[in-house]
Amino acid sequence: MAETEQQGAKAFGIAPYGPEKDEEYMNPRQEEHFRQILLAWKRSLMEEVDRTLHHMQDDATNFPDPNDRATQESEFSLELRTRDRERKLIKKIDEALKRLEDHEYGYCEACGIEIGVRRLEARPTATLCIDCKTLDEIRERQHG
Repeated sequence: MAETEQQGAKAFGIAPYGPEKDEEYMNPRQEEHFRQILLAWKRSLMEEVDRTLHHMQDDATNFPDPNDRATQESEFSLELRTRDRERKLIKKIDEALKRLEDHEYGYCEACGIEIGVRRLEARPTATLCIDCKTLDEIRERQHG
């Protein structure tokens, strides 16, 4: 799993969720907790996009030396690939926010069971429970 996808409550200064005894799963309090995590994560990614844009505009220099120019182009290419991965991640975050809005967040898309608060805190964009995700990864390895 990509490092940028390993986000959760702690990464944004949001305290881990403390469920109350006999609390209903994905109640309004839990939904709000995950909404805050997802919005903070999205905000962080968008700030990084802005930083990259300004960095590329400010540092774009037409170096006379072809080696310097190639190095700069290589650095820009790496940054753009990273931003592209983050753009895809922002799309996943938006999809998770939509599931929250529709009260479908936190349930496995394959089997319908609860994904679990701890798993969602570790990976807020998770759409599969751990069992279905494990089966999915096994199938993926088998089909190469």
